[in-house]
Amino acid sequence: MPVFTPHTVETAPAAARPTVEGVRRKLGHLPTAVGLMAESPELLTGFLTVTGIFDKCDLGPIDREVVVLTVATRNECHLCVAMHTATLTRHGAAPELIEALRAGTPLPDDRLEALRRFTRAVLDHRGAVPEAELSAFLAAGYQPRHALDVVLGVGTYTISTFANRLTAAPVDPPLARYAWQPA
Repeated sequence: MPVFTPHTVETAPAAARPTVEGVRRKLGHLPTAVGLMAESPELLTGFLTVTGIFDKCDLGPIDREVVVLTVATRNECHLCVAMHTATLTRHGAAPELIEALRAGTPLPDDRLEALRRFTRAVLDHRGAVPEAELSAFLAAGYQPRHALDVVLGVGTYTISTFANRLTAAPVDPPLARYAWQPA
């Protein structure tokens, strides 16, 4: 018997209902992962809030998705990989970039590869990134501010990857073509 309930607007805890309804209205449907996160209104609100903040950081849309997919593949969140593969596809990212991100292999773009490596270093060293890794990131054209934006992205998507794995959130049918499994 499942421990977590995929809530609807009607079954979500009262504190989560406005947020769940807002997501449903914005997207035209309610993703199962959101329904599952609704069990904790604070988790759901917190994740959506920090996602909105991360979306406004100084990293561009493709850069942000590199951070997200690096976290998602590292944390083996099949749902996040599918969702953000769809996002990169909508942004017109090169198929070679998307495939390399999904495979966890070096990216065809040197600047984005520096971002991927730096994101991995943040994860691997729990923020205590070795000076050489930080220097390589900055040498690729990123600024100190971007290093902190990466930390924001790592924190934001650690929330969702962990929550999705804990609740066994499924890939909803619209994302099925982007399904992913860890190697």
